Amino acid sequence: MTDSKYFTTTKRGEIAELKRELDSPKEKEKTDAVKKVIALMTVGKDVSPLFPDVVKCIRTTNLELKKLVYLYIMNYAKTQPETAILSVNAFVTDAQHPNPLVRALAVRTMGCIRVDKITEYLCQPLRECLKDADPYVRKTAAVCVAKMWDINSELVENQGFLDTLRDLLSDSNPMVVANAVAALSEIDETTNVFTINTSTLNKLLAALNECTEWGQVFILHAIARCTPRDQRDAESIAERVAPRLAHSNSAVVLNTIRVLMHLLDFVDNGEFADSLCKKMTPPLVTLLQKQPEIQYVALRNINLVIQKRPTVLQSEMKVFFCKYNDPIYVKMEKLEVMIMLVSERTIEQVLMELKEYATEVDVEFVRKAVRAIGRCAIKLDRAAEKCVNALLELIKTKVNYVVQEAIIVIKDIFRKYPNRYESIIATLCENLDTLDEPEAKASMIWIVGEYAERIENADELLESFLDNFIEENAMVQLQLLTATVKLFLKKPKTTQKLVQYALDLATKESGNPDLRDRGFIYWRLLSADPDAARQVVLSEKPLISESSSALDPSVLDSLIVHMATLASVYHKPPEAFVSKLKKKVRVLDGSAEAARDKKRRSRRGDNDADGDTNTNSSSATDVTPPTSGGMPNLGGLSLIEMDSPAGPTPASPGVGSNSNDPFGFLAALGGGPASSGPQQPELPILLPADRGSGLELRGTFANKGGQIVFSVVLTNHTSAPMNGFMISFNKNPYRLKPVSPVIQIAQLNPGQSQSSDVGLSADGEPAAAPSIQIALKNNVSVFYFTADCHVHTFFAPGVQVPRQQYLSVWADWEQTEMSSQVATSLSVPAIIATLQQHNMQLVAQRSVGQEILYLAAKVTAPGLSQGSGDMVLVELTVQGNQVRCCTRTNAQWVVSPFHTSMAILLH
Repeated sequence: MTDSKYFTTTKRGEIAELKRELDSPKEKEKTDAVKKVIALMTVGKDVSPLFPDVVKCIRTTNLELKKLVYLYIMNYAKTQPETAILSVNAFVTDAQHPNPLVRALAVRTMGCIRVDKITEYLCQPLRECLKDADPYVRKTAAVCVAKMWDINSELVENQGFLDTLRDLLSDSNPMVVANAVAALSEIDETTNVFTINTSTLNKLLAALNECTEWGQVFILHAIARCTPRDQRDAESIAERVAPRLAHSNSAVVLNTIRVLMHLLDFVDNGEFADSLCKKMTPPLVTLLQKQPEIQYVALRNINLVIQKRPTVLQSEMKVFFCKYNDPIYVKMEKLEVMIMLVSERTIEQVLMELKEYATEVDVEFVRKAVRAIGRCAIKLDRAAEKCVNALLELIKTKVNYVVQEAIIVIKDIFRKYPNRYESIIATLCENLDTLDEPEAKASMIWIVGEYAERIENADELLESFLDNFIEENAMVQLQLLTATVKLFLKKPKTTQKLVQYALDLATKESGNPDLRDRGFIYWRLLSADPDAARQVVLSEKPLISESSSALDPSVLDSLIVHMATLASVYHKPPEAFVSKLKKKVRVLDGSAEAARDKKRRSRRGDNDADGDTNTNSSSATDVTPPTSGGMPNLGGLSLIEMDSPAGPTPASPGVGSNSNDPFGFLAALGGGPASSGPQQPELPILLPADRGSGLELRGTFANKGGQIVFSVVLTNHTSAPMNGFMISFNKNPYRLKPVSPVIQIAQLNPGQSQSSDVGLSADGEPAAAPSIQIALKNNVSVFYFTADCHVHTFFAPGVQVPRQQYLSVWADWEQTEMSSQVATSLSVPAIIATLQQHNMQLVAQRSVGQEILYLAAKVTAPGLSQGSGDMVLVELTVQGNQVRCCTRTNAQWVVSPFHTSMAILLH
């Protein structure tokens, strides 16, 4: 039988029964009892009352039982620091056990306990284990030094553990060397303690060939930080590291390439550099045969390698051609690399591929492929005509989004090659009526204005756009205003009324300050000095180049140093998304924490006797999850403990207030949010009357003015009154708990229903439970139930994303796109009203045979969101009773719960 039997439903009185079993003289019965305790702890039940009984089991020769007891102590030592001290003698004894596994286990466990008093006892066992005869114990002790540094760095320095750790770099066992390197690298992030000299480097290179694959990763990571003395030194290191390119582990390969790219900066020998680049090509190609996720990481790193060393992979164009079963994120990256590698020698086959991609079913991929053809034209002068012909072939297909994307890139081609391909303007004008996307419209308007003297009916074309000027996107309005002024300067006699009309619309009818300012500037220029206006508006424009994916050289150098890390995937330096200073893990000293907690409550004026003694509660406004690398607390507060909470959490301030929509699409809705939302649905039943001894509870989590509440409706189906209602939450992912345990319902008479909002704070204990476990107490009994807290509860009010920021961020987050299909019975206005009611900002709305809504939301989920909140950009495509929800966000945790919330809101 498997251990799953220990996870069966718990029953009352089990704690007392477990106490008896833990005191049993039989080893088997004790082991089963501890397994049951661990199972209860894992599912979130509070088993801390059993701490003394479990600790007594630590003195055993049964290795399985000892491991289970150690796991329990690691988890609950922070809540029972005084009792945990009783286990120290057993730890110290086990650190001298004849079995090396037991010695290593004892030191590892002591390092994971974040109690200052126990850390002091760790010093002597750790010192002995660092010099243990068994390499397994030494490698475990090396990692323990890094854990101890997080707890008390001063103690580590005073005890000389850093010097001992450096000595381990010369250890005869490669596993020990690798762990010593990993520990020193971790400590070096906060304090400069790890310097690699020639002697150390030779030891690391010697260990590199013998240690495990992850040990090799640690060592390569350290070597990449080393600066060779001269070219000969760099070549010698490169030759010793290069064999790692043949390793089967992708992380080892990427870290080896990282080291070689770093060393190439110190090599002036062109022949040696070319040889090294050729050696890097096969392993990079091999990475593209692995799983899609590895392919994506490899492609992001290849992008950096090619920018730095264009000769790498120059003759391997075909491996980047997209396969039919490649995921979209891999296809997009392959397109980027293809554009970077394309040359006049390979343009023919690349164009054939891109034209094939333009017939795919994935719209975003097709757009990217069409845009890639334009980028090839801009990059390769001699191949530009072939690319333009390919674009004309695609325009003839009359596929709406293909035509629009082609017009966008042809505008860029005109900028790159003026007076060369203007003969195709007539073909572009034939497709004017099919344009419905802002960027395509703006591009076509630019072409009409720029070549107005060559288009006979340019005034009629611009006038047709001016008819819908107010409803157009701001990008289109700005381009339309400029094109009309260009037309006037080229044909002043016939277009005076037209330019006057455009200037009136821009300066009098528009609420966009950018558009108004540009209109006033043009008006004054034309009124004061038409010649000056001609010099400004019709001036010769600089040629553009294909550098849309090129990184700044300094940023590129920084990313090359950080290859095979998240920085190389994000294409951002580490300081852009990671705090520069590493957060120290807070040491949990029981007496100090209790004193601080008492002082905190006295400032709030709470009664100490009823106060919350939770030593892990954070400040009211700090809802950042703990950064400790230790094991999370899997236990929970007792559901029948009705402790008075620490105090309310103030509502997060709004980030802005509603104002005019920057895209100008809200006019159809009356210029702002809907005045009234849909009727509120009835709250779901969480505690039915048959389970609540006649008490029925309906409830849900809600966001009311930025304050998270648990809205409940209680109904008494009995013949006797009920009173004394109190509520308590178990540990949960959002760290929510009631501001006050008392529900503001004094008495519930027979047949009566009453509602109440339970205010919630975010300073509870975190846990990874899928639902929030809740206990409700009244004069009858204690009742238990669960409630789902969906992520839309944490949508921050007053979010307002500026126009340009929305467009740029939407483009930047292209790789994070995720979509789902939702059935709905709501009309489009009802959908908008519902989402605005739940604090989502409507950014834009389009009608193209189907309704497309662009929205933004900020998720401020305590314990999960980063900083002030995680932004989510949304595109909803409504067609009949089906809604396609497409999201882009840089916070991957929010994707799945966000789509679940959208399905609930739109149902």
